[in-house]
Order: sequence, then structure tokens, then C-alpha cells
Amino acid sequence: MIYEHEIPRNSKLYFGKSAKLKRELEYISSKILEDFGYQEIVTPTFSYHQHNSIDEKELIRFSDEKNNIISLRADSTLDVVRLITKRLGRSIKSRKWFYIQPVYRYPSNEIYQVGAENIGSSDLSEPINISIEIYKKIDIKPMLHICNINIPRIISKELNLPISIFGSGNLEEILKKNIHWLNKLACLESMDDIRSVIKIAPNSIKKELEKMYELSKKIDYDNIFFSPLYYDRMRYYNDLFFRFFDKNRTLCVGGCYLFEDNEAVGFAEYIDAIIEIKGDSENE
Repeated sequence: MIYEHEIPRNSKLYFGKSAKLKRELEYISSKILEDFGYQEIVTPTFSYHQHNSIDEKELIRFSDEKNNIISLRADSTLDVVRLITKRLGRSIKSRKWFYIQPVYRYPSNEIYQVGAENIGSSDLSEPINISIEIYKKIDIKPMLHICNINIPRIISKELNLPISIFGSGNLEEILKKNIHWLNKLACLESMDDIRSVIKIAPNSIKKELEKMYELSKKIDYDNIFFSPLYYDRMRYYNDLFFRFFDKNRTLCVGGCYLFEDNEAVGFAEYIDAIIEIKGDSENE
């Protein structure tokens, strides 16, 4: 029996304080993004192409009048890039776009996001600095993790280690190799640590560490943690990427990616998680 007041599991209801926090966060984010030169885009709720970027098991699907498969928007990033490069094309000059909208995952998950894509850029410091500005305005200071997905992939290939070791964070198996530079890499946390490991790492790893170091120099933030061995299956991020998190909640994810040879950087703030963090801090 379903009671009249019930809502589907993982769907969202905002009222009172949480609704006000949501509206304020969206307003603050939009003003900061506009100051950084981004324009707003609202993509269709329905899409023909979500299966290209999302596991079909996560899609909420149905058919249109011609029996073509439609899905509810489950991801905003590639829809934004696709619409800007394919549909709008030469009619617009801007390559910097932001969106404030939910995505939907099977069976009834609603995930509210503030996100942005900078098409043609490889500078990941801008998305990170935008996030930092948002957090300053709402008075939170989550931890920033800077990662490079190429490092675990290279080590996995060159040392014949299963990539699953990095995904599970199994440092014991990594340290069993007893390789000096790899042991140092496993314990790396700060900019000073990066500099010291760069001196002893093989060239293939050195190049990727230098990317992380150069990125960090463009960020004025003192709550940074470097995770060169962190690995996660990314839908499109294929190089440097970052995460902000607080109290085991992921607040934001962003990174570098390619879309049909278009270089781009982007990020998504998870509004629901940020509201939870703000609510916790106000109740303390």
C-alpha cells in the first residue's frame, strides 16, 4: 500500500529552509559562473542520445510516436557539448556554458546539479577555482582531491598490476612491489611530496606528476590532498580530474575530457549534498 504522503525512493522534496538553501546556492553559483564568462543553457529533459554516455541500466526509457527510444536526461555534460557543437554550431561564439538542472537515474533517482563545460579548454584550474568561489560564498571548506587517471593506468600496464587494485585502494598489493619511487608515490599528499617524487619517478610517470604540480600552482586553496594512485571508472574524464568532498559526501566532480576530438573541461556540483552539509553545519 502506498500512502498519499509518500514519494518515490530517492526522489527529492524541498521545503522551508532546504528550499531556501537550494535557491540561494543556485543564485550564487549562477552569478559566479557569469563573472567567469559562462552563459546559461537548459537542455531538454528528454534525449535520444543518453545511451552514448550512460549505462543503459541507469536510464529511464520509453518510446516516442515513431517508436524511437527516448530517455530522461541522465547526464548533462555530453548533451551540452553535443548541442553546442552539433545543433547550435556557428550561430554562437561562446564555448563556456553552465546549467542548473536535475538528472534522472533508474528507477526514481533525482540528482540536482550546477555544472559547467568549457569547450576547447584544457585548463582545469578554472573549474576548481569556480568551485572554491562558490564554497567561500556559502561558508564551507571541503577537501579538494587532485587526481590523474593516467597514473594508475600507466603503472597497471608497466608493472602488470590489475587496475582493480587501484580502484579498491589496495595499497598493500602496490607496496609489495617494493619499488622506491612507487612507495613514495603511494604516500604522496602535498606539493613538496610531488616535487620529490618527480625527481625519482620514471619519465612516463614524471610527465603526469608534472601536470598535477602545474595545476596545483594555479589554485589558491589550503585544503588540498593529492591522490595520484586514485582510480575510478570515469564516463568521460580521461586525464586530470578533481573531487571536493566533506564528511564522506562528494560535493563536486570535474575533469578534462574529449568529445569527438573537442578538448574540454567541466564539473558538476551536487546541490543535494551541499545542502546536507550546510544543514549539518547550521544544526551543530
